[in-house]
Amino acid sequence: MVQENKNQMNLTISEEVSKGTYSNLVVLTHSPAEFILDFAQALPGTNSPVVRQRIVMAPVHAKRLFMALSENINKYEKQFGTITEPGMSQDAVMFDALPQGKA
Repeated sequence: MVQENKNQMNLTISEEVSKGTYSNLVVLTHSPAEFILDFAQALPGTNSPVVRQRIVMAPVHAKRLFMALSENINKYEKQFGTITEPGMSQDAVMFDALPQGKA
């Protein structure tokens, strides 16, 4: 039996946007009304990372992003293994998803 995903959307993406933007640094700030994510690229030997993209979203969308990232990181690690940073123990837990029933 084929199950339909009622939440599925058809996204349109321009050729320029489809190329993506590399970021190895995110600066996150917020106000009561919005979260601001500045995606930057820090290059070796420079002191001034360059912001490549700024994303502004409502708090409810920021929380949805957090939950979606958490779910996808868990799926990724089940398939490919634990994601670690240099100097981080394999047993370290980066973060936990929201406690059950707290969404």
